[in-house]
Amino acid sequence: MGEQQRDLSPPPANSQRFTAQMESPCSARALFDWHERPGAFERLCPPWDPVTVIHKDDHIRDGALAELRIKLPLGIPATLKVTHEGYIAGERFVDRQLSGPFSYWRHVHSVSPGDEGGSTLTDDIHYQLPLPPFGQLFGGASARARLAQLFHYRHTTTRHDLQLHSAAGLLDKPNQKGLKVAVSGARGLIGAPLCALLSTGGHEVVRLVRRPAQLGERAWPNPNELPELGDLDAVIHLAGESVAQRWSPLKKQEILDSRVLRTRALAERIAELSRQGEPHPKTLICASAVGYYGDTGDDWVEESSPQGEGFLAEVCEAWERACDPAREVGVRVVHVRVGIVLAPNGGALQRLLPPFLLGGGGPVGHGRQMMSWVSLHDAVGAFYWALTQPEVEGALNAVGPEPVSSAEFARTLGRVLRRPAIFPAPAFALRLAFGEMADEALLSGQRVKPSALLSSGYPMLHQTLEEALRFELGRVAPTRRPPSP
Repeated sequence: MGEQQRDLSPPPANSQRFTAQMESPCSARALFDWHERPGAFERLCPPWDPVTVIHKDDHIRDGALAELRIKLPLGIPATLKVTHEGYIAGERFVDRQLSGPFSYWRHVHSVSPGDEGGSTLTDDIHYQLPLPPFGQLFGGASARARLAQLFHYRHTTTRHDLQLHSAAGLLDKPNQKGLKVAVSGARGLIGAPLCALLSTGGHEVVRLVRRPAQLGERAWPNPNELPELGDLDAVIHLAGESVAQRWSPLKKQEILDSRVLRTRALAERIAELSRQGEPHPKTLICASAVGYYGDTGDDWVEESSPQGEGFLAEVCEAWERACDPAREVGVRVVHVRVGIVLAPNGGALQRLLPPFLLGGGGPVGHGRQMMSWVSLHDAVGAFYWALTQPEVEGALNAVGPEPVSSAEFARTLGRVLRRPAIFPAPAFALRLAFGEMADEALLSGQRVKPSALLSSGYPMLHQTLEEALRFELGRVAPTRRPPSP
């Protein structure tokens, strides 16, 4: 670590300033530790403002360097190089631009003790837009609006992550050791942010990959060539072939096999280790989907509801049953039945955004089918909750508490994007394009309650579709403050 610099040089006299504060019920030490752990940077990058890491040192002390590929307004790519300076353990670290799109940029992150054992995070930014004074004249308002959206996202995410870690008993306990967790599908829509969330809680993450393993990974090239499992506390199994494609008989078999074969092999290996008296994972969290319930029409369903009809229901049932060998030897098994995940960088919402942004969006088919949505943030949180709450077992619906019809979904998305939503996607066109998949995945729906998730105490971040869409798309009103936990 370089010499601590307590005094920072003053910013240029004509620089702009943006300041945002966040109150946290946890201690200043816990808040600072969260920022120092691996995964914090990834948790602070919103899905609507993608960042590609070209290089990043693994600490935030003086001299650390990061080189990032970012997108400016209108999608213009740019490279940003920053260095860290002004580090004071438990109190402050600073990012300063070395080269990039700004004429000047310095971001001071300060953590201070608050009332009743809480703490305050202050983000203080001085910046100059390029080509002064024209940059500020023509881009000043949009820059401040973007910063407001960014720090609403960052502070909301930080507070909720800390709340989840607190519920897991991991805050302000320096001797408390996290879990060693293997994650398959670790680069996926849910897997990537989940790995980051795990790391910020002090858990050790082992990524299971199909290619040759690198640092922090273990190779799992096919179902029967399992990696070492004996040193793990838990496995989170997310990998599976996408269902969002036209289903031929061959493709349906691939979808089924991708879920069942690996899951069964994993569960059987854990059971084998247990019967041999060897160390083995005590928890298996496996992804599933609300497709388990089939088309429910207007009827509410919850975790205790029976399996529905159709190919997706059969896949989900076989997927969950493949975990039985682990369950039978006493391993805690959780099936996280995920709804429609709202994220601009993957899944259904990513496909809907282009037509909606062009003003050509609308409901799917007749618009009456129910959509059980979940924000990406709460989908990730549900898996973390399933891992860290030992009383959670069996099925767990990862959905928001207020499902909506397809027509209401379209109206809400149009309102958030400030676009019309009056052009439906006809059922016949969807059937022509996707065949059987259209009827099961697009023209039918489920009205699902997250009963087990809420009764176990999970602090749901997004209660309504509109607030979830605004958060995940960076469209929150700038005056809105991060919600209290």
